[in-house]
Amino acid sequence: MNKKQRLVMRSVILVVMLAAIGYTMYINFFQSKEIVDVGDKAPNFVLTDLEGNEVMLSDYEGKGVFLNFWGTWCKPCEREMPYMENQYQVYKDQGVEILAVNIQETNLAVERFRDRHGLTFPIPMDRSDQVRQAYGIMPLPTTILLDENGTVVKKSSGELSEENVREFMEMIKPKQ
Repeated sequence: MNKKQRLVMRSVILVVMLAAIGYTMYINFFQSKEIVDVGDKAPNFVLTDLEGNEVMLSDYEGKGVFLNFWGTWCKPCEREMPYMENQYQVYKDQGVEILAVNIQETNLAVERFRDRHGLTFPIPMDRSDQVRQAYGIMPLPTTILLDENGTVVKKSSGELSEENVREFMEMIKPKQ
């Protein structure tokens, strides 16, 4: 190969690589990652909680479910946890359940966090990150509200105030 052919070959390879990088960036930053949306039936999952019990979403049919995705390292997650605990104490006997799905952390880190904040609601552990990916969750915290039939009624990304948590619990409280 002469110099001109090598230059053409390198240029073609460079253009192909730039196109691949551009496409990847477009998909990652500009395409919607929302897999589960309002009106959809929430995908079932089975995770293990801190006590080693299986937590299956379908077991909560008939209850409103406040499905929260979080991490111990996430400061907004930490700030909203006391609000979730307060409202859980009010609504747990009214047919509303919190499932606070922890993303890819150790039991020890989550147990320390739970104990420090006095959390009593179930904390399923998504160690493999499969549930977060199945739901298309990007920022933490993200909360998905499910009605008593397991249908998504609202999605909220970002930190919640206590008033938000209370409103959300009211929204998913089963109609008696």
